[in-house]
Amino acid sequence: MSARIPFRVRPMLATLVREAFHAPGWVYEEKYDGFRILAYKEGRHVKLLSRNAKDRTATFSNIADAVAALPAETVLLDGEAVAFDRRNVSRFQLLQNLASEPHCAVFDCLYLDGRDLRREPLAVRRAALEKLIRKKTRKRAVIFLSARLARNYRSAHRKGYEGVVAKDESSPYMEGRSDKWRKFKVHQEDEFVIVGYTAPAGSRKYFGALLLGAYEDGKLRYVGKVGTGFSQKSLASLFRKFRTLGREKPPVIDPPREKNITYLAPRLVAQIAFGEWTEGRKLRQPVFLGLRDDKGPKEVTLPEAI
Repeated sequence: MSARIPFRVRPMLATLVREAFHAPGWVYEEKYDGFRILAYKEGRHVKLLSRNAKDRTATFSNIADAVAALPAETVLLDGEAVAFDRRNVSRFQLLQNLASEPHCAVFDCLYLDGRDLRREPLAVRRAALEKLIRKKTRKRAVIFLSARLARNYRSAHRKGYEGVVAKDESSPYMEGRSDKWRKFKVHQEDEFVIVGYTAPAGSRKYFGALLLGAYEDGKLRYVGKVGTGFSQKSLASLFRKFRTLGREKPPVIDPPREKNITYLAPRLVAQIAFGEWTEGRKLRQPVFLGLRDDKGPKEVTLPEAI
């Protein structure tokens, strides 16, 4: 049996829906707040790739070691690298700052010891996954099975989960966006393009707030600004990244009417938590969580479910 997996994949992505639903033949999983990871084990060699094929093996070396220890010669797993707070809820900010040990919530198995599982229904792939990764009764392992939720989603809201992913158990694994996987938000959090910044005021250094945008029909629209969630270290780090991105004209088609704005080329993507969308399609109570380099600016679109 070859120790080589004969293909590479792009991850299957869930479609955002406005409200929770229940339908026969669907299962529901916790939506984790982290980095998507495709884990390839080929003999003694392990590689972790992000959703845009960036190598994360060194960044999450403990996850790579755990994949290497799995009882399989060749395996391809789909999951999410996460870090947990004290309430055992995944938080992107903790993961980006490596403030807590990273773990990996695994929810799919696409290849196992010479067998291509992509065309098998999710129920078969999950069964193979559960056989490979045994449930832990004590402290959470570095690699663990994604949590399945009951029909009642109130526990997801009560526990502070980011959201829920609903999956059709009969569906094969399909690369790219699919309505066979659907996600709905419990806690509002999303990615936005940084399109500029305001001047600092008072004791604040470097900049005041970040201007944010998202694409709609190929055009970049302004969705508001965020001025909280920064440390002195993150303010300085972001400002260094801005030095080569300045531009005179706004990159958004509907720029805000205020002074002292420095516009930036739309190259950086930020993770933002927020309360809700306003009627004018602006973010209410946004908080900066960190930068994402696993998603390109063109992937950041206004959700249809606003």
